[in-house]
Amino acid sequence: MSDTSITTEIRPFKAADYFALLKPRVMSLVVFTAAIGLLVAPSGMAPLNAIATIFLIAIGGGASGALNMWWDADIDILMRRTANRPVPAGRVSAKAARNYGFVLSLASVGLLGLVANWAAAGMLAFTIFFYVVIYTMWLKRSTPWNIVIGGASGAFPPMIGWIAATGGISFEAIAMFGLVFMWTPPHFWALSLFMNGDYARAKVPMLTVTHGRPATRKQILIYTLLLAPISLGIAFSSIGGLLYLALALWLNFAFVKGAIQIYRRPEPEAEADRYATERKFFKLSLLYLFGLFSGLLIEASLRHFDLTILGFSL
Repeated sequence: MSDTSITTEIRPFKAADYFALLKPRVMSLVVFTAAIGLLVAPSGMAPLNAIATIFLIAIGGGASGALNMWWDADIDILMRRTANRPVPAGRVSAKAARNYGFVLSLASVGLLGLVANWAAAGMLAFTIFFYVVIYTMWLKRSTPWNIVIGGASGAFPPMIGWIAATGGISFEAIAMFGLVFMWTPPHFWALSLFMNGDYARAKVPMLTVTHGRPATRKQILIYTLLLAPISLGIAFSSIGGLLYLALALWLNFAFVKGAIQIYRRPEPEAEADRYATERKFFKLSLLYLFGLFSGLLIEASLRHFDLTILGFSL
């Protein structure tokens, strides 16, 4: 990481810039999946502890984002999608972003250990390490399979939520991890198809840059097909059910159909139609993950309702 290409003129402190360092869009996904992991777990938490747990997981995720922006400032400035981030735009210094990320990392891990348990805190610490060191500092700039391996960092939050509630790992936690892990490559490869110019300028070895768009489309289809049985299999676990199964069948049909359309799609010729299919699939991938985790939450709510009614009748 080098700061030589980044402006040294730092503007006055603005809270919005430090909030932007947390990557709020990514943080929202972390919060959502971690909250579902906690809420579907068989062991409940006191409401205030649960809220504090989700908040601290969010802060840990945000800390990862700040450290990512510190390290990646030299390539962020080269990409249109990231050039206006606080560090490359000169609104926050790289050093300030680094210190901010370190402080939030230590605070979130330490407080999570006190609020929930140290197993969850340890998993949060490992997640931050994996995203910052394994993915950001190593994989992202060294291999086209960066998203495949690095995607594990985004798949840990539901496990952290589950561990916070139960104190341990079970098949269900691993299944939720597997769901997000296998979803990540087609999601980000779809993004890279229509943002390929950015990655090429920054010399980031995304699959679209190193192997080309046709190979990337093929991999999107492969990973989508591998993802389907994992998401459907969750329906037959203790956190699944018939409603989730119906939702998963519908979402997988739409997702696989979209992946096939991308695979069969030739390179776009008309500028007006450039990558419309890929953008549509990228948006569908967000709906896919949101829908499946929402289904798990609904199933947990129905089970809780049934148990409440049963307890009342007894």
